[in-house]
Amino acid sequence: MSAYQGVILAAGHGSRMGPFGESVPKPIAPICNKPLLAYQLEHLRNLGIEDIIVVIGHLGHVITRVLGDGREYGVRLRYVEQEQRLGLAHAVGQLERHVDRPFVLFLGDIFFDVSEPARMIEEFERHEAAAVLAVKEEDDIEAIKKNFCVHLRPDGTVRRVIEKPRHVTNKLKGCGLYLFDMRIFDAIRRTPRTALRDEYEITDSIQILIDYEYPVRVAPVVQWDMNLTYIADLIACCVHELRRRGLTSLVGENCRIADGVELIETVVGDHVALTAPMRLERCVVLSGRTLAQPRAYADIVFTPDAALQAMPPPP
Repeated sequence: MSAYQGVILAAGHGSRMGPFGESVPKPIAPICNKPLLAYQLEHLRNLGIEDIIVVIGHLGHVITRVLGDGREYGVRLRYVEQEQRLGLAHAVGQLERHVDRPFVLFLGDIFFDVSEPARMIEEFERHEAAAVLAVKEEDDIEAIKKNFCVHLRPDGTVRRVIEKPRHVTNKLKGCGLYLFDMRIFDAIRRTPRTALRDEYEITDSIQILIDYEYPVRVAPVVQWDMNLTYIADLIACCVHELRRRGLTSLVGENCRIADGVELIETVVGDHVALTAPMRLERCVVLSGRTLAQPRAYADIVFTPDAALQAMPPPP
C-alpha cells in the first residue's frame, strides 16, 4: 500500500461553457481525445498512488460511467458525492473519514502540464511539512488574480497565501495541486466562511496551518495550467497538448476524412466524418460529428449537435 492517497475534486459545474457544460462535466472534457481526469490519474499513478477518491456532484453519473473503477488507468477509484457546494475547504473536510494518510489533491477542472511531480513528495518528506503547494512563476498577472499568490520566507517556507489577490506583488502562483497531511482537517475545522464568496476557502485553511507554525512548502512543478471555464479554454488545452506531443493535429478512430481537408492545431474525435474539402484551425471536433460544408473554420468546438465559437472571456 502506498504511503499516500489521491483525491480529485470533480463536483464543479460547467455553466459558463454553454451547451457543452450542460452535458459534459468539465473533469471529463476531452483533451486530445482523452478525459481531463485521465491525465490527473496518470500523474497520481506515476507517483505510485493507486487509491484515489473522486468527489463528484454535477453530472457525477457521467464521470463514473466514463472512468469506471479506474482499472483502465491502473488505479482504484472510489466516488464520494458532494451534496453541498460550500467551497474547496468544505469539500475536502467532508473526506476526513475516507482519508487515513497524506494525500495529493487535484482540482478536477484544471488541466496541468506537470514536470517531476515527485518533487512535491520529496519536499514534503524532507521538511516534514504539513502541506506542499504546487506553484508556477506566472507572468500573466490576470491569471494570478484568478487563483492565489504565494509569499515565501527566506528559508523557503510559505509566509502567506492570498486568494484572488486584487493587488499582485509577486509572480508565484498557486495552481490547484496540493499535498496535505492529516493536519489539514484540523485547520479546516477552524476555517470561517469568507465574506467574499460565502464559502470555506482552502487557502484560508492553509493560512491557518501557517499561523499555527506548521511548515508549508512549495514545489515549482507546474509548467502550464488552464482552468476550464470557457469554450476557448478547452481549445487552448488541446492546442497546448498537441504542441507538447509535437503534433499539428490528431484524428481519432474510425473517421472519414475527405481529400482536401486541412487540419491545423485541431483535434478530431472518433467516428467523425469530414466529407468536403475544408480548413479547420484550432478546432475540436467531438466524436460522432459530421461536417459537410466546404469552408474554413477557426476556434470552434463542434459537439454532435452544435458549433460553439470560442469567445474572449469577459473583462
